Amino acid sequence: MKEINLGHVLIKNRRRLGITQDDLAAYMGVSKAAVSKWETGTTYPDITLLPKLADYFNISIDKLMGYEPQMTREEIRKIYSQLSKEFISQPIEQVLEHCRQITKKYFSCFPLLYQIGSLYVNYGMMAGEKEKVKIIYEDAKELFERVKAGTDDIDLAKQALNMEALCMLSLNRPNDVLDLLGQPDFSMTAPEPLLASAYQQLGKSKEAKSILQIAVYYHMIVMMNLFSIYLGLCLDDKERFHETYQKAIHIADTFQLEKLHPSILLSFYLTASQGYMKLGDTEKALDTLEQYTFLATSNIYPLHLHGDKFFDLVDHWLENTLALGDVLPRDSDTIRENILKSIENSKIFLPLQNNSRFQNMIRKLKTITTNRV
Repeated sequence: MKEINLGHVLIKNRRRLGITQDDLAAYMGVSKAAVSKWETGTTYPDITLLPKLADYFNISIDKLMGYEPQMTREEIRKIYSQLSKEFISQPIEQVLEHCRQITKKYFSCFPLLYQIGSLYVNYGMMAGEKEKVKIIYEDAKELFERVKAGTDDIDLAKQALNMEALCMLSLNRPNDVLDLLGQPDFSMTAPEPLLASAYQQLGKSKEAKSILQIAVYYHMIVMMNLFSIYLGLCLDDKERFHETYQKAIHIADTFQLEKLHPSILLSFYLTASQGYMKLGDTEKALDTLEQYTFLATSNIYPLHLHGDKFFDLVDHWLENTLALGDVLPRDSDTIRENILKSIENSKIFLPLQNNSRFQNMIRKLKTITTNRV
């Protein structure tokens, strides 16, 4: 993350050309003292002098100023981690103001703006009051709109589009979501098989395997998310609901998601248990909640994305391609708190409050918020 550093640039380039402060002062028509103040950062040159200075050193004005309005991936990850901690330890208005200061300063760093918007989405509910939450989602939507309109990165623009739609959905604007996204592309074409075949023809077997591993890993996560959403649409058909649940569990077992990606499996268990409650099947709801509790209280922390023996070529992609690397959008402490609150404070589970199995689960879940590693 670079600040304006004209003084350092002047000294470096003056020495490169072998000239003195007197020489530069004479060329610019100013005093030696003025040049000295420029180099120490005490003052800056008049804006009308910048083109002449840049021409003298044969560099651009941007390079002359030593300013780059972009953060590196590592810097973005660092600021995301810092702000995540602030969201759970400081008053939310204070953290939001900090976020606004950062976005104002780096308003052309679109990967950073995207992550700030993601922070708003992931931590906005902590504002409590509906009106405040609404304002936060509106702010997030505006950031995603700016990213979508300004970035040259096609993938980032697509991600921003989807996050903008998520904000609209959270703001109860479904028609706007449909207008924004239009019809999905189900053309059944994908670049991964072609890329893998190309690498294979070049004799690069590891690269070919990596491409396909990443594709399977990615689509497996997408499929689990789709199953969670589909469950909610099957509440009018108990048999279809249970069948959907079983198919998703088979996939989870096949890929050992309890170790590979426990957070997505936790989300699925929660959705399924809520669905069984709506269907009036208390026993199934309790069974699913016990699976949820067992996983939540097992050795899965700190939560992060990773591969395993089967997906042994995805870690490099996670670390070097994803904006946050192997870090989840929410920090582990917030996830632990939500794991408990999602059960203990949920109205849908109120009929289970006096059930001994349910009470036992609550006791176990409370341990994950007190015994943090």
